[in-house]
Parts: sequence; C-alpha cells; structure tokens
Amino acid sequence: MPRILIIEDDLQQSSMLSDYLSSEHMQITTCALGSDGLALLQKEHIDALILDVGLPDMDGFEVCRQVRTFSQLPILMLTARGDEMDRIIGLEIGADDYLPKPFNPRELLARLRAILRRAQHNTPDTILRFGRLEINEAAHTALIDGENINLTGYQFDLLSVLVKHAGRVMSRDQLMDELKGHDLEAFDRSIDVHISRIRSQIEDDPKKPRRILTIRGTGYLFARQQD
Repeated sequence: MPRILIIEDDLQQSSMLSDYLSSEHMQITTCALGSDGLALLQKEHIDALILDVGLPDMDGFEVCRQVRTFSQLPILMLTARGDEMDRIIGLEIGADDYLPKPFNPRELLARLRAILRRAQHNTPDTILRFGRLEINEAAHTALIDGENINLTGYQFDLLSVLVKHAGRVMSRDQLMDELKGHDLEAFDRSIDVHISRIRSQIEDDPKKPRRILTIRGTGYLFARQQD
C-alpha cells in the first residue's frame, strides 16, 4: 500500500482527495503548510507527493525545489493556474507531472499510479560507472567522486539515457522518445536547458564539456572515455 503525502491548504479538496485515494488502497497523510510537509518528508518514508502550488507559507515550486535537495520521490503538482510556463517551470524544477485544477479524480489517480510505476521500474543493483561518475538507478542517485549530484528527477533520467547509450549520438527526438513518460514531448528546447544543468554538475569545465558532447545539427553524445 503506497504512502502518499498531500500538501494542500484547501481542506475540502484535501479531504476529498484523501477519501478517494484511500478507497483506492493508498495510505494518505495530509498537511496544509509546505514547511510541515518538508519536515515530515525528512522524518518518514513517503512513496509520492501530491503538491499544491498555492500554499499559505511558501509556494509549491519552492517546496518542490527543497524536496529535490534530499529526495527523488515522485511529485505530482496541482495548481489553479493553467499557464503553460507554470507547467514548464514545475517540471523543470523536479516535478514528475503537473495537473491543473479543476481536475477529474480518476485522471489524478491515473497520473499518480503512472509516476509510482516509473519510480518502481528501475532495475535493482543497476550501477553504471564512467570514471568519476556513478549512476545508481535503484537508488535514483548520481555521484561524482562519491558526492551526490543535485539533479531533478527529469535530469537524472536524461543523464541515465545518455549513459546507457554511451558512444552513440542521440537526437533530441530520440531523447524525448526515451523520456516520453515525463510528458515533455512538446518542449524539445527544454532538452538543451537540462543538458546545460547536467554539465554544470558533472563536467570539470561546463563551457568545454568532455563527457556530454554536442554533435552539431544532430544531438548529443555521452563519451565513453574522456580525451
């Protein structure tokens, strides 16, 4: 029975979601403040987070940013705003999915189950090493010289795809196809933003990358060996 945390200050909305998801065999914990949710996440095991953007003490984007400094648990963001830029920002800072209000509870359940499946899909004991870089798919962590790299869930999966295809040029279309579970197909330019962020974490000199190479007019290549 997955344990889900709902951070939502609308008590009626929170109660409705809690009752509905409980009826679908999920264990639900709720809180109305982002600070309370962050404290709980650092003390207890939670399988997924449903996070409202409009909270009284801090917005959901800030909560999401802080969660990503210590956890890669699946995050589904809720907002009354349907602006496309809000959606992009939410996904780029680490949310796994984004649902505008009002929403159909069945759609929320389907999206929640999808991000839970993706989180559980990693093969245990799959560790990929390239020099100083280590990718642990089971733990959903990336390390340089044993130190954790601060990547969003999307960036981690993008890096994993590049690493799995090391030595092969991957076009943006191919990368988005591999990452289609993240629902970012319409935003191909976001790939470049994420690559830049990954380089800032794993390259000695991000302006002169030696690990993730840009193949002009084609895409990106993860170099098996650095020159």
